[in-house]
Formats: sequence, structure tokens, C-alpha cells
Amino acid sequence: MFLLAGCGGADAAPATDGGPETLTLRYQGSPNAVTLAELAENLGYLEPVTLEWVGNTTSGPQDIQSAATGQTDFGGAHGGAVAKLIESGAPVTAVINYYGIDEQTYTGYYVLDGSPIRGPRDLIGKKVGVNTLGAHHEAVIDTWLKENGLTPEEIDQVELVVVPPINTEESLRRGQIDVGTLSGPLQDSALAVGGIRPLFSDVDLLGPSNNGQLVVRDDFLAENPRTAEILVTGVGKAIEWQRVTPRDQVIAKFTEIIENRGRNESTATLQYWKSVGLAARGGLITDRDFEIWEPWLRDTGAITGDLDIPSLYTNEFNGYRDGQTPDGAPGGTAG
Repeated sequence: MFLLAGCGGADAAPATDGGPETLTLRYQGSPNAVTLAELAENLGYLEPVTLEWVGNTTSGPQDIQSAATGQTDFGGAHGGAVAKLIESGAPVTAVINYYGIDEQTYTGYYVLDGSPIRGPRDLIGKKVGVNTLGAHHEAVIDTWLKENGLTPEEIDQVELVVVPPINTEESLRRGQIDVGTLSGPLQDSALAVGGIRPLFSDVDLLGPSNNGQLVVRDDFLAENPRTAEILVTGVGKAIEWQRVTPRDQVIAKFTEIIENRGRNESTATLQYWKSVGLAARGGLITDRDFEIWEPWLRDTGAITGDLDIPSLYTNEFNGYRDGQTPDGAPGGTAG
């Protein structure tokens, strides 16, 4: 659970009427995409709280580091990256799952049709493009290689190259990398062009699962519990809205949000959206969401002992906790 820390901030005031302590939450977005928090705000689930966009994140680890240092009020990353940050002493707590994988929404690791790469051992000495180091893609690749018999020394010979997701397909087709990591609309648009084939996917390895969490600073949680509850429960409602809303309506809503926010973005890849990709109702976190990454964290030296998993997260601010259904929840008890 989160630790009470710090004193009241300048923008926080006691909420004697049950309202939020602060009305603005700073966050980082993602180009050509709609975050769950942005969707929640558009659907009215955060009222009267509003979001303040401070720019786009470059990666999950960068996003949660910004939250930890107070540059933003919340951020999200892969569960392994979240665990590493908290284990290093960062004063943050995971409050809700915000992404995961299922049979429709997952990350694939692709090679060109003519590539000689057919299996794990073929990756030795090859370049694999990932969006960032120390997060989901690296954890999945390392785990897949280990489970297929490669030694730590052999795994070290697989070169991970950081490539912005929007450039991954082009880098693969130009031969700058041997394997490209693709997910979501970028994956589907690349497959529509053709000329690539899957090597493996994270859902093949892990099965449907929750893979990343939003974190909030502990002092913010202590000083602004009602605001935190509005944020977390609002994101939970946005998760369930995507789950129960027809696909074409979800895509139309994403398109509307992107077109109206004026960031000079494209909506072309939204047509490939398939599912919310989260197994957990309302984004609730369980121990398993971190347990699946504990062996990788230990193998890479990020931790030396066992994870204190209960200290990493709380569902206290989620209106879906303990089987509850928050007021105004879409689809009632669906999920």
C-alpha cells in the first residue's frame, strides 16, 4: 500500500464537501493515440477534474520517472519497470492497470518474409528493434529466449536497438534491424502491407494478462485522496466503456478526441483498433501482474531478493475494488 508522505501542496486544499482537493492533473500523452485518462475526461468520468497535457512521453520508464520526480501527476509503464522504480526507492505506488494483452491486442515480433530467422537461437548476433530498454519488450524477449534454452551469455548477444514505434516497420523493411516489435494499429497496418511474418508474440508467451500500471506519487495520494479516486475510478470506467461499446463507436470517439485537440496528428491507424486488451475488470491490480516479471527482474540484476509485491500497488482508489460497481459505470457489472 502507499506510504503517507509529505505535507499539503500549494495547489491542494482540504475537500470538506467530498470534492477533489485539486482540479488539474498534469500528464504526458502519446502521439496519434488516445490514453485512457484522455478518454475518461472526454466521457465525463473525471469531472470536475481536468487534465493538463505537458507533452508526449518517449517511453513508459520515462513516463513513470516524470511522475516520480513531480513533473507530472501520474504516468504509466510496464509492470517490471514499475517494480524496478519502486524498488529503487522512488516514492510512487501503482494504482490501476492501464494496458495488457489478449488474443486481439498484443505485441508481435516480426521478421521479413525472406529472413533466415526461424527460432530463438537464430537471434544470436541479430538486432531487435524495441521502443525502449528495461520495459515490456525487453522483458518479453529475454523471457522467450530463456524459456527456449538460451544461456545468459547467449541472450546478451542479442542486440536490442531502440527504435521509435512509428519507425519500426520502415527500419525492418530497410534491413536496419532484423526483428521489429509491433503492436496495435502499427502492427496491423504493417501486416496489411505484407512482406513480414511473425516470429512470436507476447500473448503466445504469457497468455491474456495485465502488463502495465499507472503510478502516482505517494505524497499526492496522501494529500489528494478524492482527486486520486476520481482519476483511478474514471480510468477504470474508461476501460469498461471500451469493453462494452461497439468497436466502430470506440474508433469514432478516438477520432473525435484526436481531431479536436489540435496536435497535428494522424487518425489513419485508428481503424485497426480491436480491443481494450485488459483482463482485469476496471483495471484492478493483483499480485500476478507483478509476479510474472519477478524472474526477469532477478535474472537482469534489477532485484536480488524477492519482490515485496503488496507494497507495489493499491486498489484503494479504484471504485471497482471488492466487487463494487461505481456510480455511472458503463455496462453495469460487465467485464
